Amino acid sequence: MEDGPVVLGVNRTQDASICLMHGSQVVYAIQKERLTRRKHHWGKLDDFRNAYVPHLPDLGKPIDILVECYSSDSEIKNFPAYEQEMAETLKFAPGCRRKRISHHLAHVYSVFHPSPFEEAAVMIIDGQGSPVSEFTEKWSGSDRVPPDWREVSSFYQADRGRIECIGKQLWDRNERCLVGLGMFYFLLTQAVFPGEGNEGKVMGLAPHGDPNALGLPPLQVDGPQVTIPGCWMEILRDRSRFRYAADDASRFADSANLSAAGQRAFEEAVLEVARWLHAQTGAENLCFAGGTGLNCSTNDRLLRETPFQRVFIPPAPSDAGTSLGCAVYGLTEVGGMRCDYRWENDYLGPEPRLSDIESVLNGADDFVVEHIEQPADLCGRIADLLSDSKVVALYRGRSEFGPRALGHRSILGDPRHGYVRDWINARVKEREWFRPLAPVVLLERADEFFDIRRPSPFMQFAAPVWPKAAGTIPAVTHVDCTARLQTVGEQDDPFLRALLKAFEARTGVPVVLNTSFNRKEEPIVETPAQALESFRRTPMHALAMPPYLVRKRIEPEPITPVG
Repeated sequence: MEDGPVVLGVNRTQDASICLMHGSQVVYAIQKERLTRRKHHWGKLDDFRNAYVPHLPDLGKPIDILVECYSSDSEIKNFPAYEQEMAETLKFAPGCRRKRISHHLAHVYSVFHPSPFEEAAVMIIDGQGSPVSEFTEKWSGSDRVPPDWREVSSFYQADRGRIECIGKQLWDRNERCLVGLGMFYFLLTQAVFPGEGNEGKVMGLAPHGDPNALGLPPLQVDGPQVTIPGCWMEILRDRSRFRYAADDASRFADSANLSAAGQRAFEEAVLEVARWLHAQTGAENLCFAGGTGLNCSTNDRLLRETPFQRVFIPPAPSDAGTSLGCAVYGLTEVGGMRCDYRWENDYLGPEPRLSDIESVLNGADDFVVEHIEQPADLCGRIADLLSDSKVVALYRGRSEFGPRALGHRSILGDPRHGYVRDWINARVKEREWFRPLAPVVLLERADEFFDIRRPSPFMQFAAPVWPKAAGTIPAVTHVDCTARLQTVGEQDDPFLRALLKAFEARTGVPVVLNTSFNRKEEPIVETPAQALESFRRTPMHALAMPPYLVRKRIEPEPITPVG
């Protein structure tokens, strides 16, 4: 472990999370949902007592710096009780320094300092952040607005020595006049799918619709200010018409058309705002965070259709990532140290122990467990299974912090057969048929299949699939002939590269289908026990938990085309 203070960053709001750093090294960062098994679990009292301390290592060590962030929800009212809980569950070093920072500022520190840039423009867009009264950053407009107004987007010019806020959009809390891109996409999602965290469903459904069918106008954009026209507000309230229903063709058409219109309006408005930000800063580089940073179709257009030369979006741009931002703020602004951490991979969860893997496998009599010591041999066995249209779960190493499975908590399949995608959606994930699955590809071969000339290690960009390639990899090609791809370069995960090469040796295709290792309405698996139980309760054919390959004694039926 390197020299430097022990820093704990805590996100107390939606997608609650913590990040522990020692100097510039991330010891781990993890979302609360991975421990409690409740998706998008919010921060609540007793999180440290019940969720974090019992399950995470190193929280018993003295903490030198503690930084927390809240948002606009009511949890801030419980601040004294949170203080008491931490005093009872954590150890603080003598002279421990503590700070509470506002929501968008935490986003900024989660995206700029871990980026590869020495200077950049920074764009933060989410639903709503802190009220003006809670801002812990300097912004010239704060004195001119009521203290209970809330930030919905924030814009910055940053270098390694300074971060300057150059603009914000605020919401006056008038429920009849919602504003901002984050609120717009939230309303769009609520009109089509109930519950939390369904924005990805809207993005996947949009290509199945006609964006012109409903005659809806663009959003109104004036510099950084985005407002929602009245006709949009009226139609978004008509949830009985646009609520998705798989067995109703007319309802499907309406929900797809609304999703298509909303996705287009969102994309065009984001591009306008980004062009304004470039005009203000002249920056070549853009850092983008906030929940809207997960919209992969928009992200690809930011690269192609704005003056920015490079765009960095972290693997966890949503509220979960703010715990890492809090820790980075603590290191740099409270501790006075330079942050040398760069977000080069997203494997930030605690390292699982081999003893825990072996413990859950002992006595699992419904499985055949094979010990395969050499990683190359295990990759070969996985590739054999995949090329035989088998579906393999992969559990290895530290888990991904963000919502994308990047080869450590993944379900893998053969991308050459569309029926493999359909089987995974229907039988394993038990979700909507239109949901796309992602490709993972060797970086040096990516441009043979995708219109992309840059690394995409975090699955944050939806790139076009070349028409000829679409016929080769239909299981990972969406209906609009795009794919949310992950590239694996020479400096990236060696096991994943070896697996891709093994699959290529058998099929000629250096691409594998990849989706997150979880069941319906379940967070991505975190522990060996969760991985084994998820495998047991689904019809997947094998589970790789190095150095073990696990098969079922009663082999699931093979995947075959329907009809």
